[in-house]
Amino acid sequence: MSSLAPENVIATQKEGLDTTFGLAAQAVGGFEKLVDLNVRTIRTALDEHQALVARSFSVRDPQEFFALQNQHLQDSAKRVQAYWIGVYEIATGVRGGYLEAAQDQIEKSQRNVQAFVESLASHAPVGSEAVVSAWKSAIDAATESANSAYEAAKKAAQQVVEAAQNDASVASQTAVRAVPTRAASARK
Repeated sequence: MSSLAPENVIATQKEGLDTTFGLAAQAVGGFEKLVDLNVRTIRTALDEHQALVARSFSVRDPQEFFALQNQHLQDSAKRVQAYWIGVYEIATGVRGGYLEAAQDQIEKSQRNVQAFVESLASHAPVGSEAVVSAWKSAIDAATESANSAYEAAKKAAQQVVEAAQNDASVASQTAVRAVPTRAASARK
């Protein structure tokens, strides 16, 4: 049966719509998680700042005040790090769904091309075997080249993500370690 038969076209369009709405649902789910993370972060920050102000009023000497501020800065740096880890995890989850959908689509397209070539080969006139064989070889080479390019791009993107994650982790750890040093120098 031809891939251009009305039933196949309708089925393909339905699959495309299902994929599109599935990806949209993943994006909305990721956005919903980000909103939830931000609301929780704001509530926590407000509660902690209220508690900090209340404790600041009960402080009796400058050294105790600076120790309180130092502790708050250290805790804040850790919370910022945790926040960005949460954002990264949400983004990675959505990205993973999109990558999976892209991989499925690539594989489906490759199967369709192979089925089309096989269909043409089976209906080719007698004596055209050399042309059909050359065409198959060209399509196989193009498919292999596309697969290699996709894998290379996927690997490069993964390396960029890992490098960014490592840089963010090092920066946040450096910030957490730098807070006590700055607080100590401010007391002097």
